[in-house]
Amino acid sequence: MENLRGIGFMVLAMASFAVEDALIKTLAAAMPIGYVLIFVGLAGLLAFGTICRARRIRILSPVFFSPALVLRNLAEVAGTAFMVAAIVNMPLSVASAIMQAAPLIVGFGAVLFFGAVFGWRRWMALATGFAGVLIIIRPGLEGFQPVSLLALAATVCMSSRDLATRAVPREVPSLLIAFYGFGAMAVAGAILVPFLGTGGTVAPRNLLFLGLAACCGICGYFAITQAMRIGEVAVVTPFRYTRLLFAITLGFLIFGERPDLPMLAGAGMILASGLYTLHRERHARSRPLSSALKAS
Repeated sequence: MENLRGIGFMVLAMASFAVEDALIKTLAAAMPIGYVLIFVGLAGLLAFGTICRARRIRILSPVFFSPALVLRNLAEVAGTAFMVAAIVNMPLSVASAIMQAAPLIVGFGAVLFFGAVFGWRRWMALATGFAGVLIIIRPGLEGFQPVSLLALAATVCMSSRDLATRAVPREVPSLLIAFYGFGAMAVAGAILVPFLGTGGTVAPRNLLFLGLAACCGICGYFAITQAMRIGEVAVVTPFRYTRLLFAITLGFLIFGERPDLPMLAGAGMILASGLYTLHRERHARSRPLSSALKAS
């Protein structure tokens, strides 16, 4: 039951983040993107800070300096900066496809840091997924775009964030983690301002988009934090791939994007590797039960 709840939260988070990405990409054409992140970050701070205060959760707590939470916040700052720079400068569907490698990196991290055990089949699945990433990025080929490395860097940082989330003591409220995360987003926005410009105006329509982006960010952030803390890493993380479906749909409808064959092939390899990893996880979990039934 906990894994099912975790999966539900993950799908909700991916839908929310895909819509937020589309809104940020739209706003980037009209106003400084750093200001967008600062606005969304401050909105999240206000929302989660209010809830924390209502529930008497200490915001200025010594837990802020715990190694896992410090690592998580640093990864959040770097990951947000890289991710936004990527989706602003390349097709939304391509950036999202590259970032679907996050479950592969998280799975590898689960082996290194949480004692997860992978057989040769799952290692082959991970290798297939990473091969899919290389097909999308196309290093050394004519279709290679250096900006795609920004999406890859964002993937590594966000995977580190999710692994660090798992290491945060369970007694630390998810609301407090989300509060700190939005603070990191505002910091990322401040870092991007000098690099991505300060010009532009804020039209009334943009204010509406800013509000919607903040709502999506708040919803997605809480949902993914819950997903990573409630469900098992190897079971929940493959459902990150639903973000690709949302991103391709939004990219087609809003930005007129038409993914090419290599991108679709690479995305398919990443998706297949994640689904196979999920299948092997379920098989491994059911094996003790089957053995027990045979013995009885």
